Amino acid sequence: MKRRTFLARMAGPPVLGAASLHGSFEPRPGGNTESATVQTPTTGTATPHAPIDPQHSALLVLDYQPAWIKTLTDSDTLLSRAAETIALPREAGMQVVYARVAFTPADYAAVPEHNIIFSQLASRPGGVDDDSPETAVDDRVAPDTGDKVIRKTRVGAFARTDLDEWLRDLAIDTLILAGISTSGVVLSTVCDAADRDYRLIVLADACADQDPTIQELLIHKVFPQRAEIITVGALPALLQPAS
Repeated sequence: MKRRTFLARMAGPPVLGAASLHGSFEPRPGGNTESATVQTPTTGTATPHAPIDPQHSALLVLDYQPAWIKTLTDSDTLLSRAAETIALPREAGMQVVYARVAFTPADYAAVPEHNIIFSQLASRPGGVDDDSPETAVDDRVAPDTGDKVIRKTRVGAFARTDLDEWLRDLAIDTLILAGISTSGVVLSTVCDAADRDYRLIVLADACADQDPTIQELLIHKVFPQRAEIITVGALPALLQPAS
């Protein structure tokens, strides 16, 4: 089955109330304590988004590493937008979590041949070494003191990491996602986190993929079945002031 067909089937039937990115995002009158809305082009109706409580939310910055950034076009614009994205939650007192792919020698050796993605990486030792500049978080969106940084050896941010336990210990139930690539770490993390009952908010213009068709399909068809889809510009209206 072709990848695009698989993703389309994966989306399943429409879910009532799922946010669509096809319209313009506008905050309701009243500022940050009110819901933001998205106008859908088919009906003209507004789907409300509940405010985000920074004390029970976290921003996930996923795989913003040179190894993946260099595969994209117009990456400077994406990095600038990502830096803006990170600044907003920090100002609101929200936890910021970084995930990065990086391998030790033992991690390379532990990859089975039938793991299609990581067997290819393991066949080229040194490509994603833990101490390589290619696997560091890009300096333009670098972690700050107090941010959590996760080293991972699989696609999703929850796979073989302590992320879920760490979030539960802090009573965090809402995750805001930005990442590279949309069809890789973002897709895997959205599906896993949805099954773990987190509220999910995907920042569509802070996610990027090499294939624009796959990007469009995921943002408009697949993710809305599991997450709210907004732009970076819509985020400030949703953030409640830090208490």
